[in-house]
Amino acid sequence: MASEGKTDAPRRKRAFRKFSYRGVDLEDLLEKSKPEVTAMMCSRQRRALSRGLPKGAVRLMKKLRKAKTNCPEHEKPTVVNTHLRNVIIFPDMIGSVVGIYNGQTFNPVDIKPAMVGRYLGEFAITYKPISHGRPGVGATHSSRFIPLK
Repeated sequence: MASEGKTDAPRRKRAFRKFSYRGVDLEDLLEKSKPEVTAMMCSRQRRALSRGLPKGAVRLMKKLRKAKTNCPEHEKPTVVNTHLRNVIIFPDMIGSVVGIYNGQTFNPVDIKPAMVGRYLGEFAITYKPISHGRPGVGATHSSRFIPLK
């Protein structure tokens, strides 16, 4: 009875949203040169990159490329640890795993397409967010020692 109202049409596949950075598809973005990608970024990133890529950033990108080429197919590359929190994420870094130092440990972060144009440091928080709970002992005057008579 309940199946009479349903249609026997084939089930449609779920369409995933295609990623685009500032109106450019991911495939086209990967084909662009560094100056072309830089021109698409925000002014802060354009200004930093107009002064040239630091040596450390170039070395990090080289290590990430090497880790991606050395990993087996359909597996994540090895984590590349770095202290460089001020490196801007480029499209060729997508798919890599970076261990970003937060002052205590290296936080492994998978680089995704939505992270392009942002800094590595934005994805490894340097402090432990506090949660305001109940006050502890000695926090108020009502918890003061009162002698027995």
